[in-house]
Amino acid sequence: MPKEHPITRGLNTRSGLLRETKTRIAVFCILLSPMLAGCGKADARRDTADIQPVKNETKLSYNRDIRPILSDKCFACHGPDAEAREAELRLDVAEDGEDFFGAYLAIEPGDPKASELIDRIDHNNAKFVMPPPDFGGVTLNDKEKSLLRHWIEQGAQYEAHWAFAPITKPSPPPVVDTRWPRNAIDAFVLHELEQQGIKPSPAAPQHTQLRRVSLDLTGLPPAPEAISDLDEIGDPDKAYEAYVDGLLASPRFGERMASIWLDAARYADTNGYLHDHQRSMWPWRDWVIRAYNDNLPYDVFLRDQIAGDLLPNPTTDQLIATGFNRNHGITTEGGSIDEEFRVEYAADRTNTMGAAILSMTLECARCHDHKYDPISQEDYFSLFAYFNSLENEDPAAGGRAKAHAPFIQDKVSGQQVMVMREAAEQIPAYVLDRGAYDAPIKDRPVSRRVPRSLGKVPDGAPANRLGLAQWMTADDNPLTARVEVNRIWQTLFGVGLVKTSEDFGLQGEWPSHPDLLDHLARHFIETGWDRKALIRLIVTSATYRQSSHARPELAEHDPENRLLARMSRLRLPAETIRDQALSASGLLIHQIGGPGVRPYQPDGLWREGGNEGSNTRVFRLGKGGELYRRSVYTFFKRTSPPPQMVLLDSADRNACAVRRSSTNTALQALLMMNDTQQIEAARHLAARAWRSSDADGTRLDNLYRYTLSRSPRQGEATVLLNGIKHYRVVYKDDLAAAQALISQGESPTPDIIPADELAAWTMLANTVLNLDETITRP
Repeated sequence: MPKEHPITRGLNTRSGLLRETKTRIAVFCILLSPMLAGCGKADARRDTADIQPVKNETKLSYNRDIRPILSDKCFACHGPDAEAREAELRLDVAEDGEDFFGAYLAIEPGDPKASELIDRIDHNNAKFVMPPPDFGGVTLNDKEKSLLRHWIEQGAQYEAHWAFAPITKPSPPPVVDTRWPRNAIDAFVLHELEQQGIKPSPAAPQHTQLRRVSLDLTGLPPAPEAISDLDEIGDPDKAYEAYVDGLLASPRFGERMASIWLDAARYADTNGYLHDHQRSMWPWRDWVIRAYNDNLPYDVFLRDQIAGDLLPNPTTDQLIATGFNRNHGITTEGGSIDEEFRVEYAADRTNTMGAAILSMTLECARCHDHKYDPISQEDYFSLFAYFNSLENEDPAAGGRAKAHAPFIQDKVSGQQVMVMREAAEQIPAYVLDRGAYDAPIKDRPVSRRVPRSLGKVPDGAPANRLGLAQWMTADDNPLTARVEVNRIWQTLFGVGLVKTSEDFGLQGEWPSHPDLLDHLARHFIETGWDRKALIRLIVTSATYRQSSHARPELAEHDPENRLLARMSRLRLPAETIRDQALSASGLLIHQIGGPGVRPYQPDGLWREGGNEGSNTRVFRLGKGGELYRRSVYTFFKRTSPPPQMVLLDSADRNACAVRRSSTNTALQALLMMNDTQQIEAARHLAARAWRSSDADGTRLDNLYRYTLSRSPRQGEATVLLNGIKHYRVVYKDDLAAAQALISQGESPTPDIIPADELAAWTMLANTVLNLDETITRP
């Protein structure tokens, strides 16, 4: 039975719904805003003549059209958080028979005029209007009010949140243009386009497709000889698919994909906090690279990282995999409180699992019930309990042993890697008052379980992290497959089918193609969680192979390209920008794995922010080939991340990150034009092109093919060849400047090329490396 509010005591109710309109209106006036002194209606009513109604024939969806409005404007006070809920009124559900009044207290399905919700959002009087004026400036616009009114007219049907609903496998919809689709993805995309009267873009030129897919799957540009070899196949489609298969089989694939997971896993080579000491977690990073290259099924990939230590007779690799949950910052400072950091580490693991695997903002429920999602404090600390009873002692660590986890010796590298291990006795877990480590609520103990809104662990699963891992990839888990499919889509298109890839909760965005997302998620599960197969399906689709040319008619209709009527153009990730320059120049060292390396960075950065007792206070430049390794191997210091990467919007790795920002700043331009690594790469690219021919035109053509996988257009060639003539004059008259330019970097300068000639071509190569086309995924 619903909990009685004094004002409703004695009223006739039916199935928990108040149907007497006058009584319901009076109740709602009092319940919705405790600030009000009375419940009478004001005489002033809002003039609704200026509101543009939604067309009656439009069938609204609660998930797509209504929930986002209520979530943004109402749920903070009338949502899942019981502590913050005003007057027990809840608008995120229709009704509930336990401890609150559902939305039907305020809504009369089919009758907006009798619905107090509509009455209140239309008020002119500040005492009665909702949301209240002092609610952080949040207001409803006319379109939102019209949507709410029309939804109530249609019956005010509630729906379970799309992300929490079971994953089905919608069939590809019918399309008019049956010639365009190459696979099921294209049918879903084309169906939406045809509904809007839009045609897809033509396929991109072959060299553009090859460059695009190479950058996406390996983080490197195509080798010119690889493109030449494809010409022998004859059929462009077969050649493209053969090239894709080669990329997926390349060891470079794992290096590219690993960088995405390292962001999610907050991987770094130091502990963070004040001392920020170095640690050896890189064998875990190398395990991730191998897992991608070996196409380890995603369910196994997750299981080994969450609970590899709890498997029967775990292998060394399975133990190393659990380093995923040791990647968080660790304090080694004297005076820190053991219990405080034990709780912080467990909370970090809980939050990271929620963000990286479930795309849920679990951390919002640490201090109180989640204000938007159906995650209670009990839910949060029940998940927390899975990570609450781990060994944190290392007998060999000495004075600050309490800061360290168990270690395992990696047989390949000989390094000791932090791993997970259950303590001999399970530590009791409680709801913590306001999330504080020293405030356990003793009469609110929790046991290990998953949030009630997300189902339950499979029958027979153990009550430990292994059971948790089994639940994550259970057939009826609504989130894990959707989240990984969306992350892969985001990697390849720049934006996920769900734009808010970090939040699949009620504050998240409605999918642009919900049926496609579910189709791919179910397909992913049915094919054994095969990531390479999923990626191949996507990159061989007509949708992915479209031209990225901006079409004027789409600029207003679909400015964010969410309908996918063309391919998106994206600024390359930080790692790819650096690795591409090294690859084009011939400097890149293809060595997989090993300790983090230290390429160039400005002097004094580590010392500036370093503590006197830190073993990473002094930066020591790498030697020889260490300077030219791929960026995924760059030593990552938490308190002073690689500056080149940070300037180009890499994650800072202090917390889980599943989506990077993309900015354009003056500092980025200065970096690209003046950084030692960039100038050195330009010098080697120049020398490579110069040695390829005696003719400037051929040299320029080769320089373009090394970098952009195509020949320069006539206008480009004219400008750049005139540039060479100019630079030759400049540096012939100033050999000191030429020598200073070509001396950048640790690699030797070739004696066979005159200094002024090499300097001229270096400037040209640097120009090409800075072209918008070069640093943009086509």
